[in-house]
Amino acid sequence: MPAVRDDPGQGAVCYTGDVLHPDRAKYDLKYYVGMAKGLEAAGAHVLGLKDTAGLLKPSAARVLIKALQDKISIPIHFHTHDASGIAGATIHAAAEMGVNAADAAMDALPGNTSQPTLGAIVEALMHTDRDTGLDIETVRQVSDYWEAVHGQYVEFESGMQAPASEIYLHEKPGGQFTNLKAQARSMGLEKRWHEVAHTVLPQFVWRNYPELGTFGRDSRDFKKALVARERRFGSRR
Repeated sequence: MPAVRDDPGQGAVCYTGDVLHPDRAKYDLKYYVGMAKGLEAAGAHVLGLKDTAGLLKPSAARVLIKALQDKISIPIHFHTHDASGIAGATIHAAAEMGVNAADAAMDALPGNTSQPTLGAIVEALMHTDRDTGLDIETVRQVSDYWEAVHGQYVEFESGMQAPASEIYLHEKPGGQFTNLKAQARSMGLEKRWHEVAHTVLPQFVWRNYPELGTFGRDSRDFKKALVARERRFGSRR
């Protein structure tokens, strides 16, 4: 942090679990507030709250954003994914609590493992004290361009047809979700996708570790190996 803080810099904390769940106390309000205060003390100019799997629900966002706003003085930048379909409401709740910035996707590119719809958020906050000030017609014009571009990349889509509450079971970040699904397809496991998605290493579940970074890649490989092995040799249970 000292090496980069002469220029505006963002220190980030990743959100996982559920701050309102009484049985998931490893990542509670105290944890997030402590991380945020530590990043501010280290010289961060902005706090990045990275909900990489789209797990933060509206009710939890109200509690978490308020707690952070009460304890730190730097702006809060919220990033989430719309795998459950509720991320737009979560951003709205965060806005009500005073979040300073939030990521969204152009109207032609939102939803699923992407971000919630920018135009919808602009419309939802219009004529309120959290009005974004963005011109909705300009948003739509830009979206028209990206709609045409989007059509050229259909073959690279994740295959996720619609948002699903399944995200709250496997808790996979957006990038890992799309990578894992493509890899499962390449191994002939596409029809057993739900088994792959729900095959979680017990020790990681017990310790409540998020699937991020190198651990996430190791976990993905292990899940595919488990399902592929059972397909080849059958269950020995």
